[in-house]
Amino acid sequence: MSDRYALSLASYNIHSCFGTDRKYLPERIVEVIQALDVDVVGLQEVDMGLLADGQPQLDFLASSLRLTAIAGASFCDHRGHFGNALLTRLPIQSTRRIDLSVRRFEPRGAIDALLHIDGLGLRVVATHLGLNAAERRLQVRHLLHALDAEPQDRPWLMLGDFNEWRPTGGALRALNRRFGPSGTLRTFPSRFPMLPLDRIWIWPRPAVHRLHTYATPLSRVASDHLPIRAEVAWQEAELAITRIGRQTMSKEVMPGAL
Repeated sequence: MSDRYALSLASYNIHSCFGTDRKYLPERIVEVIQALDVDVVGLQEVDMGLLADGQPQLDFLASSLRLTAIAGASFCDHRGHFGNALLTRLPIQSTRRIDLSVRRFEPRGAIDALLHIDGLGLRVVATHLGLNAAERRLQVRHLLHALDAEPQDRPWLMLGDFNEWRPTGGALRALNRRFGPSGTLRTFPSRFPMLPLDRIWIWPRPAVHRLHTYATPLSRVASDHLPIRAEVAWQEAELAITRIGRQTMSKEVMPGAL
């Protein structure tokens, strides 16, 4: 087991592989993700009802990139499955899907996956929140409640399209309190990005080495969002301190709860 754990990750709303020129070209999305060269990428607006080279869209992306796919459909209709996905080259231990649907709004969800990197458990959460501010607040509240019920003794990554127009306001406040501030990179619209809709949270925070948008002539046309990419690394000593801190806190809290 290494004393240093490093990986790269990205989040990308692929707009069902329709570019800003309105052309359906999944091959362009493949090329963009290849250029990102990451261990994990969270995708939004994946449409399994659309085919590419005779395969469902997600299967085509995974096979073309030689990555393992985790599907997290938010809803199904006459077209098939539509929603989130994860692509990864890391070993997968377990996955679950968290329903974030709010009544009267479009169904939404999150993927909660436990991956492994050099023997270290790594939690990755990928989601796509709704368009309404009140809806997003409810979704974040439900998401944090679901996640807090799980063990907190491993690094976390949360990524996706959070549809929050304000850099630090609205639904983002609760996430920033929980994980620390995310970057505010402008990703939408891809041709002339003005809004920081796409986010990556990383915990523990010292792990973040680099966070940036991937803006090239191809990525500006392949989808209406630009992808964001991060490089992270943790030292074993940092993770040990984090675990000890949380275990100590739990012991302190327990007597007072009796």
